[in-house]
Amino acid sequence: MLGTLKKIFAFAGNRKGLLKKSLFFSFLNGIFASFQFGALYFIVDALASDNHSLTSVWLSLGMMMLSIAGRIFSSFFSMNEQTVVGYGMVADKRISIGDRLRYIPMGYFNKNNIGTITGIVTTTLGDVESSAPVALVNMIGGFFNSVVLILFLLLFNWQLGLVALVGVVCYLLVTEAATRKSTSTAEKRQSAQRGLVEAVLEYIQGMGVVKSFGFEKDSSQSIAAAIRDSNKGNLKLVYAVAPYIALQQLIVRIFSTILLILSIYLYTINAFSFVYGILFVVLSFTVFNNLESAGSQITMLQMLASSIDTANSVDNTPVMDEKGTDITLQDTNIVFDNVDFSYSTRKILDHVSFSIPEKTTTAIVGPSGAGKTTMCNLIARFWDVNAGKITIGGTDVRDFKLDSLMKNISMVFQSVYLFADTIENNIKFGCPDATHEQVVEAAKKACCHDFISALPEGYDTVIGEGGGTLSGGEKQRISIARAMLKNAPIIILDEATSSVDPENEDELQRAIEALTHNKTIIMIAHRLKTVRNADQILVLNNAHIVQRGTHAELIRQKGLYADFVSARQEAIGWKLG
Repeated sequence: MLGTLKKIFAFAGNRKGLLKKSLFFSFLNGIFASFQFGALYFIVDALASDNHSLTSVWLSLGMMMLSIAGRIFSSFFSMNEQTVVGYGMVADKRISIGDRLRYIPMGYFNKNNIGTITGIVTTTLGDVESSAPVALVNMIGGFFNSVVLILFLLLFNWQLGLVALVGVVCYLLVTEAATRKSTSTAEKRQSAQRGLVEAVLEYIQGMGVVKSFGFEKDSSQSIAAAIRDSNKGNLKLVYAVAPYIALQQLIVRIFSTILLILSIYLYTINAFSFVYGILFVVLSFTVFNNLESAGSQITMLQMLASSIDTANSVDNTPVMDEKGTDITLQDTNIVFDNVDFSYSTRKILDHVSFSIPEKTTTAIVGPSGAGKTTMCNLIARFWDVNAGKITIGGTDVRDFKLDSLMKNISMVFQSVYLFADTIENNIKFGCPDATHEQVVEAAKKACCHDFISALPEGYDTVIGEGGGTLSGGEKQRISIARAMLKNAPIIILDEATSSVDPENEDELQRAIEALTHNKTIIMIAHRLKTVRNADQILVLNNAHIVQRGTHAELIRQKGLYADFVSARQEAIGWKLG
C-alpha cells in the first residue's frame, strides 16, 4: 500500500503540493470527526449525573455542530484538491505522452500495436483518472480518521489505545499482503484491457475488408475473445484479494470485541468512570470503521498501481531528439554517405551513397518494395540509419532537433492522412499562422479550391477522421496544398499524383512545378511524364542504386530503367481489340 502511495506521489509531478495539502485536510477531517465523541461525552455525563442542567446539552450541541462544520469544510477541500490532482496529473501525463510520440522512431510503431498506446492513453490513464481521487479520499482519509481515534484512546487509556494500535498494524499487514498477492493479477488485467482496445481498433479499422468478404460473424470472434479476457482479468483480480478482505473483516471483528471486553473490564476495576466506560464501549464499535472502508479499496489501489506502471512504461521508449540542436541551413544539399538500413533482418539499403545538389530535382524509381519510400523517410528522420550518415547542408540529420529539421522539409505522402477537423485547418497544419487568403491561394494552386467551395460549409467543412468523407484524389490535392503553404526548401513527393483524376493531372503537374520552383526536390513516381524532366534519376533495386543519370542517359542504357519506360509506353498504347 505504501509503495502505491509513493507511486501516486511520484506520478503527481509538480502537483505534489496540492496532494500534501489534501492530506493535511484529510487529517484535519479526522480531528473534527473525533469531536462527536466529545459531544457524546457531555450527553452521557448529563444523563448519568443528578444535575440535569442545559449546560451539558449546549456543550454537546456546540461540539457536534463544530464537528459537522469542520468535517464539511475539511472534506470539501480534501476532495477538491485530490480531484484536481487526479485529473490534473493524468492530463499532464497524456500531454507528456503526446509530446514524446513526436520523437519516437517510426520503427517503434511497427513493433508495437497502435492499440497499446491508445489503450494507455484512454483505458489505462482513465483508470488512474477515476480511481486515484477515490482511492486517496477513502484510503488516506479513512486511515487518518482511525489514527486520530487511536491517539484519542492512547491519551485517555493506554491499554485500550495499545490494543487498537495492534489491531491497525495487523490490518495493515494483511492489506500489504493482499497488495503483493494482486500485483501479477493486476498486470494481467491491464494486459487484457490493452488487448481489448487493440481488438476493437482492429475490428473497426478492418470493417471494410470484413464486409467485402462477408466474414462479419467470424471476424467478431477475436473481439469477443478479447472481451472475455478482459472480463476474466477483472474477476481474477477480485478473486485474488477476496480471501484477504475476509481476513481483514475477521481482524476488525476480533479487535473490536477485545476492545469492548477490555473497556467493560477496566470499568469494573474502576480504571475510569462510567461516562468514559460508555464512551469507550461506543468507540470499540467505531474505531475501525473508517479503516475498514479504506481497506475495501485494495483492488482499486492495485489497479491504480498497475495503471501507473503501464503509463510510465512509455517513458522508457527510445527518442530521437535527446542531443539535437537548432540548426539553420546554409544550403539544402543532401548526401547519402554509405548508408545501411534494415527492417529487422530484411536489408533495405546496403552501402548506398549519392548526393542531391541544392535546388535540383531527383526522381527515385524502382520495383515495389525496393525501399524508395524508406529512403525518403530516412531523410526526414522517421527512422535512423543503421550505418553511414545522411547530411543536409553538410550537417548529419541526427544532429538536428527534429523540429529544426522538419521545418525545412515538406512531404506529400502516397497514403494521405487528414485530421477530423475543418479543411482550412488541415491545409494550415504545417503553417498555423497562415491567413485564410493564403490558404485559398494554396488550394487554388493545388486544384482543390473548386471542390472545396462546392461543399456546404466550404473551407469550414469538417471532414471525417482520416479524410474518409473525401475521395483519394481530393485528399491528395489537399495534402499538396498543405505542402505548398508550408513552403519548405526541401520537398519530398511520394507518388504525389497517384490518386489524381486524369483531367486534373496536367493542372496539378503545373502546380507541383510552381511549388517546387527553386527548391530541392526528391520524388518517387512511376509515371514517365513525372520523372523524365528530373535533373537526375536514381534506380533502386535489391538494396542498391543500380543506375543513375538523366532520362536521356538512362533510356540509352540496357537495364531496369529502360525496361520501366518500355513497360509504361506499352501500357499507354494498350487498347481493347
